[in-house]
Amino acid sequence: MRHSSVRGEGAPAQPGEISGGGSGASGNVPRPRGGAGGGTPKRSGRRRVLRWVSSVLALLILATAAGGYLYYRHLNGSIKTDVLNLGENKLGGSKPNAFGQTPLNILLIGSDARDDAANQALGGAKDTFDGPPLADVQMLLHLSADRSNMSVVSMPRDTMLMMPKCTEPGPGGKVHQASRGLVQTNESLGRGGPGCTVAAWTELTHIPIDHFMMIDFKGVVTMADAIGGVPVCVQQNVESRTKDGKGSGLKLPAGTNTIQGEQALQWLRTRYGFEDGTDLGRTHAQHMYMNSMAREFRKNAKLSNPMKLNSLAQAAIKAMVVDPGLNKIDKLYDLSVELKKVPTGRITMTTMPWVYSTREEGRVEPKPVEAEALFRMVREDIALDGKGSGNPNPDGTPASPAASPSAAVPSQPAADPAAPPAKIAVSVRNATGGKDGAQTRVKGRADDVAAVLVGKGFTKAQSTTQTGAEDTTVVRFSSPDQAGDAAAVATALGLPASAVEKSEDVTGIVLFVGKDWRTGNAPTPPPPAPTKAPDSARPLNGDDDKECMAIQPGFTW
Repeated sequence: MRHSSVRGEGAPAQPGEISGGGSGASGNVPRPRGGAGGGTPKRSGRRRVLRWVSSVLALLILATAAGGYLYYRHLNGSIKTDVLNLGENKLGGSKPNAFGQTPLNILLIGSDARDDAANQALGGAKDTFDGPPLADVQMLLHLSADRSNMSVVSMPRDTMLMMPKCTEPGPGGKVHQASRGLVQTNESLGRGGPGCTVAAWTELTHIPIDHFMMIDFKGVVTMADAIGGVPVCVQQNVESRTKDGKGSGLKLPAGTNTIQGEQALQWLRTRYGFEDGTDLGRTHAQHMYMNSMAREFRKNAKLSNPMKLNSLAQAAIKAMVVDPGLNKIDKLYDLSVELKKVPTGRITMTTMPWVYSTREEGRVEPKPVEAEALFRMVREDIALDGKGSGNPNPDGTPASPAASPSAAVPSQPAADPAAPPAKIAVSVRNATGGKDGAQTRVKGRADDVAAVLVGKGFTKAQSTTQTGAEDTTVVRFSSPDQAGDAAAVATALGLPASAVEKSEDVTGIVLFVGKDWRTGNAPTPPPPAPTKAPDSARPLNGDDDKECMAIQPGFTW
Protein backbone atom coordinates (compact mmCIF):
# COMPACT_ATOMS: atom_id res chain seq x y z
CA MET A 1 0.00 0.00 0.00
CA ARG A 2 1.40 3.40 -0.94
CA HIS A 3 0.99 6.23 1.51
CA SER A 4 3.34 8.83 -0.02
CA SER A 5 1.03 9.46 -2.95
CA VAL A 6 -1.97 10.50 -0.87
CA ARG A 7 -2.21 14.04 0.43
CA GLY A 8 -4.44 15.25 3.19
CA GLU A 9 -5.96 11.83 3.86
CA GLY A 10 -6.51 10.45 7.29
CA ALA A 11 -6.19 6.87 6.10
CA PRO A 12 -4.70 5.01 3.16
CA ALA A 13 -6.87 3.92 0.27
CA GLN A 14 -9.03 0.90 0.91
CA PRO A 15 -9.83 -1.86 -1.55
CA GLY A 16 -12.57 -0.72 -3.85
CA GLU A 17 -11.84 3.02 -3.57
CA ILE A 18 -10.62 5.42 -6.24
CA SER A 19 -9.79 9.04 -6.83
CA GLY A 20 -12.07 11.04 -9.02
CA GLY A 21 -11.13 9.73 -12.41
CA GLY A 22 -8.42 12.26 -12.97
CA SER A 23 -10.67 14.98 -11.71
CA GLY A 24 -8.23 16.09 -9.11
CA ALA A 25 -10.66 15.32 -6.36
CA SER A 26 -8.82 13.98 -3.40
CA GLY A 27 -10.06 10.48 -2.70
CA ASN A 28 -9.68 6.80 -2.99
CA VAL A 29 -10.81 3.89 -5.09
CA PRO A 30 -14.62 3.68 -5.35
CA ARG A 31 -16.44 1.85 -2.65
CA PRO A 32 -20.20 2.30 -2.31
CA ARG A 33 -21.13 4.04 0.89
CA GLY A 34 -24.49 3.93 2.45
CA GLY A 35 -26.21 7.10 3.45
CA ALA A 36 -24.90 9.12 6.34
CA GLY A 37 -22.78 6.40 7.80
CA GLY A 38 -19.27 5.34 6.82
CA GLY A 39 -16.76 7.34 4.87
CA THR A 40 -13.11 8.19 5.20
CA PRO A 41 -11.61 10.59 7.76
CA LYS A 42 -12.25 14.25 7.03
CA ARG A 43 -9.86 15.97 4.69
CA SER A 44 -9.87 18.93 2.35
CA GLY A 45 -10.50 18.03 -1.30
CA ARG A 46 -10.66 21.71 -2.13
CA ARG A 47 -7.17 22.09 -3.48
CA ARG A 48 -7.32 19.21 -5.94
CA VAL A 49 -10.70 20.39 -7.16
CA LEU A 50 -9.27 23.84 -7.72
CA ARG A 51 -6.46 22.37 -9.75
CA TRP A 52 -8.85 20.25 -11.80
CA VAL A 53 -11.25 22.98 -12.77
CA SER A 54 -8.65 25.71 -13.14
CA SER A 55 -6.98 23.91 -16.03
CA VAL A 56 -10.01 24.33 -18.24
CA LEU A 57 -11.02 27.62 -16.64
CA ALA A 58 -7.71 29.25 -17.54
CA LEU A 59 -8.20 28.25 -21.16
CA LEU A 60 -11.78 29.50 -21.10
CA ILE A 61 -10.70 32.89 -19.76
CA LEU A 62 -8.22 33.26 -22.57
CA ALA A 63 -10.74 32.00 -25.11
CA THR A 64 -13.10 34.87 -24.26
CA ALA A 65 -10.38 37.48 -24.11
CA ALA A 66 -10.35 38.79 -27.67
CA GLY A 67 -11.55 42.20 -26.55
CA GLY A 68 -8.94 42.51 -23.84
CA TYR A 69 -5.90 41.13 -25.60
CA LEU A 70 -3.85 44.30 -25.23
CA TYR A 71 -4.31 44.18 -21.47
CA TYR A 72 -2.29 41.00 -21.33
CA ARG A 73 0.93 42.07 -22.98
CA HIS A 74 2.51 43.18 -19.73
CA LEU A 75 1.90 39.73 -18.23
CA ASN A 76 4.55 38.04 -20.38
CA GLY A 77 7.12 38.35 -17.63
CA SER A 78 4.85 36.48 -15.21
CA ILE A 79 4.63 33.29 -17.27
CA LYS A 80 6.63 30.47 -15.74
CA THR A 81 8.03 27.72 -17.96
CA ASP A 82 9.46 24.25 -17.57
CA VAL A 83 10.80 21.57 -19.92
CA LEU A 84 8.14 19.81 -22.03
CA ASN A 85 9.43 16.22 -21.84
CA LEU A 86 12.08 14.91 -19.48
CA GLY A 87 11.85 11.35 -20.77
CA GLU A 88 13.84 9.57 -23.46
CA ASN A 89 10.86 8.82 -25.72
CA LYS A 90 10.14 12.03 -27.60
CA LEU A 91 7.61 11.58 -30.39
CA GLY A 92 8.33 14.95 -32.01
CA GLY A 93 4.89 16.54 -31.74
CA SER A 94 1.65 15.95 -33.62
CA LYS A 95 1.90 15.30 -37.35
CA PRO A 96 -0.27 17.02 -40.01
CA ASN A 97 -2.94 15.06 -41.81
CA ALA A 98 -3.28 14.72 -45.57
CA PHE A 99 -4.75 18.23 -45.77
CA GLY A 100 -1.89 19.85 -43.86
CA GLN A 101 -4.01 20.29 -40.73
CA THR A 102 -2.33 19.49 -37.42
CA PRO A 103 -4.06 18.20 -34.28
CA LEU A 104 -3.00 19.51 -30.90
CA ASN A 105 -2.50 17.58 -27.66
CA ILE A 106 -2.17 19.48 -24.38
CA LEU A 107 -1.62 17.78 -21.03
CA LEU A 108 -3.37 19.68 -18.23
CA ILE A 109 -1.70 19.01 -14.89
CA GLY A 110 -3.05 19.99 -11.49
CA SER A 111 -0.41 20.19 -8.79
CA ASP A 112 -1.38 19.80 -5.15
CA ALA A 113 1.65 21.82 -4.04
CA ARG A 114 1.26 23.38 -0.61
CA ASP A 115 4.27 25.63 -0.95
CA ASP A 116 2.85 29.05 -0.08
CA ALA A 117 0.51 30.60 2.45
CA ALA A 118 -2.40 30.94 0.00
CA ASN A 119 -2.24 27.28 -0.96
CA GLN A 120 -1.86 26.17 2.64
CA ALA A 121 -4.88 28.25 3.64
CA LEU A 122 -7.01 26.15 1.29
CA GLY A 123 -6.62 23.17 3.59
CA GLY A 124 -4.95 19.82 3.74
CA ALA A 125 -2.77 18.03 6.24
CA LYS A 126 -0.10 20.31 7.70
CA ASP A 127 2.53 17.60 7.48
CA THR A 128 2.34 17.86 3.69
CA PHE A 129 3.14 21.60 3.61
CA ASP A 130 6.27 22.35 1.55
CA GLY A 131 6.54 18.68 0.58
CA PRO A 132 7.05 17.35 -2.95
CA PRO A 133 4.06 18.11 -5.20
CA LEU A 134 1.85 15.42 -6.68
CA ALA A 135 0.19 15.50 -10.12
CA ASP A 136 -3.24 14.71 -8.70
CA VAL A 137 -4.98 16.06 -11.81
CA GLN A 138 -4.02 14.76 -15.26
CA MET A 139 -6.22 15.47 -18.27
CA LEU A 140 -5.20 15.18 -21.90
CA LEU A 141 -6.97 17.71 -24.10
CA HIS A 142 -7.02 16.75 -27.79
CA LEU A 143 -8.00 19.38 -30.36
CA SER A 144 -8.79 17.74 -33.70
CA ALA A 145 -6.78 18.64 -36.78
CA ASP A 146 -9.80 20.17 -38.51
CA ARG A 147 -10.84 21.96 -35.29
CA SER A 148 -14.28 20.35 -35.47
CA ASN A 149 -14.12 18.57 -32.11
CA MET A 150 -12.30 18.35 -28.79
CA SER A 151 -11.69 15.32 -26.59
CA VAL A 152 -10.65 15.28 -22.94
CA VAL A 153 -9.26 12.13 -21.30
CA SER A 154 -8.79 12.13 -17.52
CA MET A 155 -6.58 9.62 -15.72
CA PRO A 156 -7.41 8.52 -12.16
CA ARG A 157 -4.72 9.74 -9.80
CA ASP A 158 -4.49 6.26 -8.25
CA THR A 159 -3.49 4.66 -11.57
CA MET A 160 -0.41 2.47 -11.27
CA LEU A 161 2.12 2.72 -14.11
CA MET A 162 5.69 1.87 -15.01
CA MET A 163 7.55 5.17 -14.78
CA PRO A 164 10.00 6.13 -17.53
CA LYS A 165 13.52 7.39 -16.94
CA CYS A 166 13.43 11.16 -16.39
CA THR A 167 16.38 13.53 -16.26
CA GLU A 168 15.93 16.88 -14.56
CA PRO A 169 16.84 19.89 -16.71
CA GLY A 170 20.14 21.74 -16.44
CA PRO A 171 23.78 20.67 -16.26
CA GLY A 172 24.22 17.60 -14.11
CA GLY A 173 20.47 17.25 -13.68
CA LYS A 174 19.36 14.48 -11.36
CA VAL A 175 18.46 11.24 -13.13
CA HIS A 176 15.37 9.37 -12.02
CA GLN A 177 15.80 5.86 -13.37
CA ALA A 178 12.90 3.99 -14.94
CA SER A 179 10.90 2.20 -12.28
CA ARG A 180 11.27 -1.53 -11.83
CA GLY A 181 7.75 -1.84 -10.54
CA LEU A 182 4.47 0.02 -10.64
CA VAL A 183 4.38 3.60 -9.39
CA GLN A 184 1.32 5.74 -8.73
CA THR A 185 0.87 8.15 -11.61
CA ASN A 186 0.64 11.28 -9.48
CA GLU A 187 4.22 10.71 -8.26
CA SER A 188 5.52 11.57 -11.75
CA LEU A 189 5.62 15.28 -10.87
CA GLY A 190 8.19 14.62 -8.17
CA ARG A 191 10.54 12.96 -10.66
CA GLY A 192 11.80 16.22 -12.15
CA GLY A 193 8.66 18.25 -12.77
CA PRO A 194 5.80 18.35 -15.28
CA GLY A 195 8.09 17.09 -18.05
CA CYS A 196 8.15 13.70 -16.33
CA THR A 197 4.36 13.62 -16.16
CA VAL A 198 4.36 14.27 -19.90
CA ALA A 199 6.92 11.48 -20.37
CA ALA A 200 4.76 9.04 -18.39
CA TRP A 201 1.73 9.82 -20.58
CA THR A 202 3.85 9.46 -23.71
CA GLU A 203 5.08 6.03 -22.64
CA LEU A 204 1.61 4.81 -21.75
CA THR A 205 -0.43 6.21 -24.64
CA HIS A 206 2.09 6.73 -27.46
CA ILE A 207 0.31 10.04 -28.07
CA PRO A 208 2.61 12.93 -29.06
CA ILE A 209 2.07 15.70 -26.51
CA ASP A 210 2.62 19.19 -27.90
CA HIS A 211 2.21 21.28 -24.75
CA PHE A 212 1.47 21.11 -21.07
CA MET A 213 -0.18 23.56 -18.70
CA MET A 214 0.32 23.02 -14.97
CA ILE A 215 -2.06 24.97 -12.78
CA ASP A 216 -1.88 26.16 -9.20
CA PHE A 217 -4.89 28.49 -9.17
CA LYS A 218 -6.91 29.86 -6.27
CA GLY A 219 -9.62 31.89 -8.01
CA VAL A 220 -12.34 29.36 -8.87
CA VAL A 221 -14.89 31.01 -6.62
CA THR A 222 -14.13 34.44 -8.06
CA MET A 223 -14.44 33.09 -11.57
CA ALA A 224 -17.77 31.43 -10.92
CA ASP A 225 -18.99 34.82 -9.67
CA ALA A 226 -17.52 36.62 -12.68
CA ILE A 227 -19.58 34.68 -15.20
CA GLY A 228 -22.74 35.07 -13.15
CA GLY A 229 -23.00 31.50 -11.91
CA VAL A 230 -23.17 28.04 -13.46
CA PRO A 231 -26.41 26.03 -13.89
CA VAL A 232 -26.35 22.51 -12.43
CA CYS A 233 -29.05 19.92 -11.82
CA VAL A 234 -29.85 17.40 -9.07
CA GLN A 235 -32.59 14.79 -9.26
CA GLN A 236 -33.61 15.23 -5.60
CA ASN A 237 -32.98 17.60 -2.73
CA VAL A 238 -29.41 17.00 -1.61
CA GLU A 239 -27.30 17.82 1.42
CA SER A 240 -23.70 16.58 1.45
CA ARG A 241 -23.18 15.98 5.14
CA THR A 242 -22.72 12.72 7.05
CA LYS A 243 -23.76 12.16 10.64
CA ASP A 244 -20.16 12.55 11.76
CA GLY A 245 -19.73 15.85 9.90
CA LYS A 246 -18.02 14.77 6.71
CA GLY A 247 -19.04 16.15 3.33
CA SER A 248 -18.86 19.38 1.37
CA GLY A 249 -21.91 20.99 2.97
CA LEU A 250 -23.62 21.45 -0.40
CA LYS A 251 -27.40 21.88 0.03
CA LEU A 252 -29.61 22.25 -3.05
CA PRO A 253 -33.28 21.69 -3.86
CA ALA A 254 -34.22 19.27 -6.64
CA GLY A 255 -33.99 20.57 -10.19
CA THR A 256 -31.76 23.14 -11.86
CA ASN A 257 -29.86 25.59 -9.68
CA THR A 258 -27.43 28.35 -10.63
CA ILE A 259 -24.46 28.10 -8.30
CA GLN A 260 -21.56 30.46 -7.73
CA GLY A 261 -19.08 31.45 -5.08
CA GLU A 262 -18.65 29.05 -2.18
CA GLN A 263 -21.60 26.96 -3.37
CA ALA A 264 -19.83 26.30 -6.69
CA LEU A 265 -16.80 25.09 -4.76
CA GLN A 266 -19.03 22.82 -2.67
CA TRP A 267 -20.48 21.27 -5.83
CA LEU A 268 -17.00 20.52 -7.15
CA ARG A 269 -15.97 18.92 -3.84
CA THR A 270 -19.10 16.84 -3.25
CA ARG A 271 -18.69 13.09 -3.03
CA TYR A 272 -21.04 12.09 -0.20
CA GLY A 273 -24.50 12.55 -1.65
CA PHE A 274 -23.76 12.10 -5.37
CA GLU A 275 -24.55 8.74 -7.03
CA ASP A 276 -22.93 5.96 -4.94
CA GLY A 277 -20.84 8.23 -2.74
CA THR A 278 -17.56 7.57 -4.58
CA ASP A 279 -15.11 9.87 -6.28
CA LEU A 280 -16.30 8.65 -9.66
CA GLY A 281 -19.64 10.32 -8.98
CA ARG A 282 -17.78 13.46 -8.04
CA THR A 283 -15.87 13.29 -11.31
CA HIS A 284 -19.11 13.11 -13.26
CA ALA A 285 -20.45 16.12 -11.37
CA GLN A 286 -17.27 18.04 -12.19
CA HIS A 287 -17.57 17.16 -15.87
CA MET A 288 -21.15 18.44 -15.82
CA TYR A 289 -20.00 21.67 -14.17
CA MET A 290 -17.19 22.26 -16.66
CA ASN A 291 -19.43 21.69 -19.66
CA SER A 292 -22.05 24.02 -18.20
CA MET A 293 -19.43 26.67 -17.52
CA ALA A 294 -18.17 26.40 -21.11
CA ARG A 295 -21.72 26.92 -22.38
CA GLU A 296 -22.12 29.97 -20.15
CA PHE A 297 -18.89 31.50 -21.42
CA ARG A 298 -19.94 30.98 -25.02
CA LYS A 299 -23.55 32.09 -24.53
CA ASN A 300 -23.26 35.09 -22.27
CA ALA A 301 -19.67 36.36 -22.65
CA LYS A 302 -20.05 38.02 -19.27
CA LEU A 303 -16.34 38.69 -18.88
CA SER A 304 -16.53 41.91 -20.90
CA ASN A 305 -15.33 44.23 -18.13
CA PRO A 306 -11.67 44.99 -19.02
CA MET A 307 -10.63 45.52 -15.39
CA LYS A 308 -12.25 42.30 -14.20
CA LEU A 309 -10.90 40.41 -17.18
CA ASN A 310 -7.43 41.73 -16.56
CA SER A 311 -7.41 40.77 -12.89
CA LEU A 312 -8.67 37.27 -13.67
CA ALA A 313 -6.08 36.85 -16.41
CA GLN A 314 -3.31 37.96 -14.06
CA ALA A 315 -4.41 35.40 -11.47
CA ALA A 316 -4.55 32.62 -14.06
CA ILE A 317 -1.23 33.45 -15.70
CA LYS A 318 0.63 33.85 -12.44
CA ALA A 319 -0.64 30.43 -11.38
CA MET A 320 0.38 28.60 -14.57
CA VAL A 321 3.55 26.80 -15.52
CA VAL A 322 3.76 26.02 -19.24
CA ASP A 323 6.24 24.55 -21.67
CA PRO A 324 8.45 26.93 -23.71
CA GLY A 325 6.06 26.66 -26.66
CA LEU A 326 3.41 28.58 -24.70
CA ASN A 327 5.62 31.09 -22.90
CA LYS A 328 4.17 34.27 -24.42
CA ILE A 329 0.75 35.88 -24.17
CA ASP A 330 0.35 35.90 -27.94
CA LYS A 331 0.96 32.13 -28.03
CA LEU A 332 -1.63 31.55 -25.33
CA TYR A 333 -4.02 33.84 -27.15
CA ASP A 334 -3.50 31.97 -30.43
CA LEU A 335 -4.15 28.73 -28.59
CA SER A 336 -7.39 30.13 -27.16
CA VAL A 337 -8.51 31.11 -30.67
CA GLU A 338 -7.95 27.54 -31.85
CA LEU A 339 -9.87 26.11 -28.91
CA LYS A 340 -12.76 28.51 -29.45
CA LYS A 341 -13.37 27.09 -32.93
CA VAL A 342 -14.89 23.94 -31.42
CA PRO A 343 -18.62 24.19 -30.64
CA THR A 344 -19.58 22.96 -27.19
CA GLY A 345 -21.63 20.18 -28.80
CA ARG A 346 -18.42 18.62 -30.09
CA ILE A 347 -16.62 18.58 -26.72
CA THR A 348 -16.45 15.10 -25.15
CA MET A 349 -15.13 14.57 -21.63
CA THR A 350 -14.08 11.05 -20.60
CA THR A 351 -12.23 9.11 -17.94
CA MET A 352 -9.63 6.49 -18.88
CA PRO A 353 -11.26 3.05 -18.51
CA TRP A 354 -9.68 1.28 -15.53
CA VAL A 355 -9.69 -1.96 -13.56
CA TYR A 356 -8.74 -2.62 -9.97
CA SER A 357 -5.08 -3.51 -9.63
CA THR A 358 -4.30 -7.06 -8.59
CA ARG A 359 -0.75 -5.98 -7.73
CA GLU A 360 -1.37 -2.89 -5.61
CA GLU A 361 -4.25 -2.99 -3.15
CA GLY A 362 -6.65 -0.08 -3.39
CA ARG A 363 -5.26 1.17 -6.72
CA VAL A 364 -6.24 0.85 -10.38
CA GLU A 365 -4.57 0.13 -13.73
CA PRO A 366 -5.60 0.98 -17.30
CA LYS A 367 -8.25 -1.42 -18.60
CA PRO A 368 -6.23 -3.23 -21.28
CA VAL A 369 -8.52 -3.19 -24.32
CA GLU A 370 -10.77 -0.23 -23.67
CA ALA A 371 -8.12 2.20 -22.41
CA GLU A 372 -6.00 1.45 -25.47
CA ALA A 373 -9.06 1.95 -27.71
CA LEU A 374 -9.51 5.43 -26.21
CA PHE A 375 -5.83 6.26 -26.65
CA ARG A 376 -5.90 5.00 -30.23
CA MET A 377 -8.81 7.27 -31.08
CA VAL A 378 -6.80 10.24 -29.85
CA ARG A 379 -3.67 9.09 -31.72
CA GLU A 380 -5.63 8.70 -34.94
CA ASP A 381 -7.62 11.92 -34.46
CA ILE A 382 -10.98 10.16 -34.25
CA ALA A 383 -13.74 12.11 -32.52
CA LEU A 384 -14.87 10.46 -29.29
CA ASP A 385 -18.51 11.41 -29.85
CA GLY A 386 -18.92 9.10 -32.86
CA LYS A 387 -19.73 11.96 -35.23
CA GLY A 388 -16.46 11.91 -37.14
CA SER A 389 -14.73 15.02 -38.40
CA GLY A 390 -16.66 18.08 -39.43
CA ASN A 391 -16.35 21.50 -41.00
CA PRO A 392 -14.41 23.70 -38.58
CA ASN A 393 -15.62 26.92 -40.22
CA PRO A 394 -18.93 28.15 -38.76
CA ASP A 395 -19.82 29.99 -41.97
CA GLY A 396 -19.86 26.72 -43.90
CA THR A 397 -16.85 27.48 -46.08
CA PRO A 398 -14.41 24.61 -46.59
CA ALA A 399 -11.37 24.36 -44.40
CA SER A 400 -8.28 25.56 -46.21
CA PRO A 401 -5.45 23.03 -46.09
CA ALA A 402 -3.02 25.83 -46.88
CA ALA A 403 -4.11 27.98 -43.95
CA SER A 404 -1.15 29.07 -41.86
CA PRO A 405 -1.01 27.27 -38.52
CA SER A 406 -1.57 28.98 -35.23
CA ALA A 407 1.46 30.19 -33.37
CA ALA A 408 0.58 27.56 -30.80
CA VAL A 409 0.94 24.86 -33.46
CA PRO A 410 4.46 24.81 -34.90
CA SER A 411 4.66 24.55 -38.67
CA GLN A 412 5.88 21.23 -40.02
CA PRO A 413 9.15 20.96 -41.93
CA ALA A 414 9.03 20.25 -45.64
CA ALA A 415 9.04 16.57 -46.55
CA ASP A 416 12.52 15.08 -46.92
CA PRO A 417 12.91 13.32 -50.29
CA ALA A 418 13.84 9.64 -50.15
CA ALA A 419 16.97 8.17 -51.69
CA PRO A 420 16.71 5.12 -53.98
CA PRO A 421 16.07 1.96 -51.90
CA ALA A 422 19.47 0.48 -52.77
CA LYS A 423 21.18 3.45 -51.11
CA ILE A 424 19.21 3.35 -47.84
CA ALA A 425 20.98 1.55 -44.99
CA VAL A 426 18.58 -0.09 -42.53
CA SER A 427 19.35 -1.95 -39.31
CA VAL A 428 16.70 -4.49 -38.32
CA ARG A 429 16.11 -5.47 -34.69
CA ASN A 430 13.95 -8.20 -33.21
CA ALA A 431 11.39 -6.60 -30.87
CA THR A 432 8.71 -9.28 -31.20
CA GLY A 433 8.42 -9.89 -27.46
CA GLY A 434 6.31 -6.76 -27.02
CA LYS A 435 6.54 -4.16 -24.30
CA ASP A 436 4.73 -6.19 -21.68
CA GLY A 437 7.23 -9.03 -21.96
CA ALA A 438 4.40 -11.56 -21.92
CA GLN A 439 5.80 -13.34 -24.97
CA THR A 440 9.33 -14.42 -25.81
CA ARG A 441 10.92 -13.05 -28.97
CA VAL A 442 10.55 -15.16 -32.08
CA LYS A 443 14.00 -16.34 -33.12
CA GLY A 444 15.28 -15.23 -36.49
CA ARG A 445 12.69 -12.51 -37.13
CA ALA A 446 15.31 -9.80 -37.68
CA ASP A 447 16.99 -11.99 -40.31
CA ASP A 448 13.66 -12.81 -41.98
CA VAL A 449 12.46 -9.22 -42.18
CA ALA A 450 15.85 -7.97 -43.35
CA ALA A 451 15.52 -10.47 -46.21
CA VAL A 452 12.06 -9.05 -47.00
CA LEU A 453 13.59 -5.58 -47.30
CA VAL A 454 16.42 -6.83 -49.49
CA GLY A 455 13.83 -8.43 -51.76
CA LYS A 456 12.15 -5.02 -52.08
CA GLY A 457 15.38 -3.38 -53.23
CA PHE A 458 16.80 -2.26 -49.87
CA THR A 459 20.04 -4.14 -50.43
CA LYS A 460 21.79 -2.42 -47.50
CA ALA A 461 19.28 -3.79 -44.98
CA GLN A 462 20.99 -5.92 -42.31
CA SER A 463 19.80 -7.66 -39.18
CA THR A 464 21.52 -6.93 -35.88
CA THR A 465 21.92 -8.83 -32.65
CA GLN A 466 20.51 -5.83 -30.78
CA THR A 467 16.88 -6.26 -29.78
CA GLY A 468 13.99 -4.16 -28.52
CA ALA A 469 10.47 -4.44 -27.14
CA GLU A 470 7.66 -3.04 -29.29
CA ASP A 471 3.98 -3.89 -29.56
CA THR A 472 3.83 -2.60 -33.14
CA THR A 473 6.55 -2.47 -35.77
CA VAL A 474 8.23 0.94 -35.91
CA VAL A 475 10.91 2.66 -38.01
CA ARG A 476 13.08 5.12 -36.11
CA PHE A 477 15.62 7.54 -37.54
CA SER A 478 18.17 9.82 -35.90
CA SER A 479 18.63 12.76 -38.26
CA PRO A 480 16.08 15.04 -39.99
CA ASP A 481 17.67 14.31 -43.38
CA GLN A 482 16.77 10.62 -42.90
CA ALA A 483 13.02 11.26 -42.55
CA GLY A 484 12.25 10.59 -46.18
CA ASP A 485 14.35 7.43 -46.26
CA ALA A 486 12.66 6.11 -43.10
CA ALA A 487 9.24 6.84 -44.61
CA ALA A 488 10.26 4.92 -47.74
CA VAL A 489 11.11 1.89 -45.60
CA ALA A 490 7.73 2.07 -43.88
CA THR A 491 5.89 2.41 -47.18
CA ALA A 492 7.71 -0.58 -48.65
CA LEU A 493 6.57 -2.71 -45.71
CA GLY A 494 3.00 -1.41 -45.69
CA LEU A 495 3.42 0.40 -42.38
CA PRO A 496 1.38 3.53 -41.58
CA ALA A 497 2.99 6.97 -41.44
CA SER A 498 2.56 6.91 -37.63
CA ALA A 499 5.10 4.05 -37.51
CA VAL A 500 7.92 6.45 -38.46
CA GLU A 501 9.53 8.24 -35.53
CA LYS A 502 12.53 10.50 -35.00
CA SER A 503 14.56 9.31 -32.03
CA GLU A 504 17.77 10.31 -30.28
CA ASP A 505 18.18 6.71 -29.11
CA VAL A 506 19.15 5.26 -32.49
CA THR A 507 21.86 5.88 -35.04
CA GLY A 508 20.75 5.94 -38.66
CA ILE A 509 17.55 4.12 -39.62
CA VAL A 510 16.46 1.24 -37.43
CA LEU A 511 13.48 -1.05 -38.02
CA PHE A 512 12.09 -2.58 -34.84
CA VAL A 513 10.06 -5.69 -35.74
CA GLY A 514 7.28 -5.64 -33.18
CA LYS A 515 4.88 -8.10 -31.62
CA ASP A 516 2.52 -7.54 -34.56
CA TRP A 517 4.99 -9.22 -36.94
CA ARG A 518 5.85 -12.56 -35.36
CA THR A 519 5.30 -14.54 -38.57
CA GLY A 520 5.06 -14.05 -42.33
CA ASN A 521 6.26 -11.36 -44.72
CA ALA A 522 4.07 -8.53 -43.40
CA PRO A 523 2.92 -7.34 -39.97
CA THR A 524 -0.52 -8.32 -38.78
CA PRO A 525 -2.84 -5.44 -39.66
CA PRO A 526 -4.42 -3.80 -36.62
CA PRO A 527 -8.14 -4.25 -36.03
CA PRO A 528 -10.40 -1.46 -37.28
CA ALA A 529 -10.20 1.64 -35.16
CA PRO A 530 -13.17 2.33 -32.88
CA THR A 531 -15.51 5.10 -33.98
CA LYS A 532 -16.85 6.08 -30.57
CA ALA A 533 -15.49 6.22 -27.03
CA PRO A 534 -16.23 3.07 -25.01
CA ASP A 535 -19.10 3.35 -22.55
CA SER A 536 -16.70 2.60 -19.70
CA ALA A 537 -15.09 6.00 -20.37
CA ARG A 538 -18.43 7.56 -19.41
CA PRO A 539 -18.38 10.16 -22.20
CA LEU A 540 -20.23 13.41 -21.54
CA ASN A 541 -21.14 15.80 -24.37
CA GLY A 542 -20.56 19.51 -23.90
CA ASP A 543 -24.10 20.38 -25.06
CA ASP A 544 -25.82 17.99 -22.67
CA ASP A 545 -27.72 20.43 -20.45
CA LYS A 546 -30.26 17.76 -19.45
CA GLU A 547 -27.82 15.70 -17.37
CA CYS A 548 -28.93 15.65 -13.74
CA MET A 549 -26.97 14.19 -10.83
CA ALA A 550 -28.46 11.15 -9.13
CA ILE A 551 -28.55 11.48 -5.35
CA GLN A 552 -27.19 8.90 -2.92
CA PRO A 553 -29.78 7.43 -0.53
CA GLY A 554 -29.58 9.01 2.90
CA PHE A 555 -28.47 12.43 1.68
CA THR A 556 -31.83 13.96 0.80
CA TRP A 557 -33.90 16.38 2.86
